[in-house]
Amino acid sequence: MRLGVLDIGSNTVHLLVADAHPGGRPLATSSHRTVLRLMRYLTPSGAISEEGIRALVDAVTAERELAEKEKVQELLPTATSAVREAANGPEVIARIEEALGQPLQVLGGETEARFTFLAVRRWFGWSAGRILLFDIGGGSLEIAAGDEDLPEYAESVPLGAGRMTLAHLTEDPPGEKAVARLRAHAAETLAPVAKDLKAMPKPDHVVGSSKTIRSLAKLAGYPRQGWSGSDRMVLPRQSLGQWVPRLARIPSAVRKELPGITPERTVQITAGAVVLHEAMKAMGVNELEVSPWALREGVMLRYIEELGWV
Repeated sequence: MRLGVLDIGSNTVHLLVADAHPGGRPLATSSHRTVLRLMRYLTPSGAISEEGIRALVDAVTAERELAEKEKVQELLPTATSAVREAANGPEVIARIEEALGQPLQVLGGETEARFTFLAVRRWFGWSAGRILLFDIGGGSLEIAAGDEDLPEYAESVPLGAGRMTLAHLTEDPPGEKAVARLRAHAAETLAPVAKDLKAMPKPDHVVGSSKTIRSLAKLAGYPRQGWSGSDRMVLPRQSLGQWVPRLARIPSAVRKELPGITPERTVQITAGAVVLHEAMKAMGVNELEVSPWALREGVMLRYIEELGWV
């Protein structure tokens, strides 16, 4: 069966197409995305502007048509924090569903963390033992921990890279004072989560997923051979911390020349680096490994499970 996951996030509308069959892992055939950065369309009341809704509907329509061309048999559309938390969320959801011609699954933060954790668990396998997961989106940071398919702890906090850029790093470049304010805000927000996690067993592996973390690993990390023989990117906290003040001094137009920083990540990569560094520090994490699978794969895996194929 050919499946498609349409992930409507805070930064992009992303279509992942994969072939799935009983007893096997889904094999990606194509990946398409439209960069929106919905946070820039938020009005002072917290609503997505009409311009933003039209851009969102246009992107969703284009990806739906692409899914049809690629003969997707089952399209799984999901939306995360930007749509979920918008003041006019019901109107936005109705417009998206009209463009899709089917219902939209709007994920809560904890559900988003659980789906992502499932994908990471399947990628790393049972031999990875207990996993602690960080996933940074545009609107929120998801944190999950456990040693099963589903985490025993899952939390979502409003520390997404796009949200923090708009709230704290408004200048370009932001400078060290603004970064210091964001550090303090992130540390305060993460303190209750850190307290909960420190009372739980220590993880065997700490994993980061999402495009933001993959970009930061290419910038400040290094490859390490995994136990399966393939290279995995590792991101040390010390190296990430050394990059934060440098990113704070570099204009966004120049950041795209850095290794791993794609044009759509240039504006919010500094906030993502600060949030991730503070999360690692709060949890006592010295380094993390990067997972190529994240939310989209988790949504697909959960659907396959519901079919009874596993």
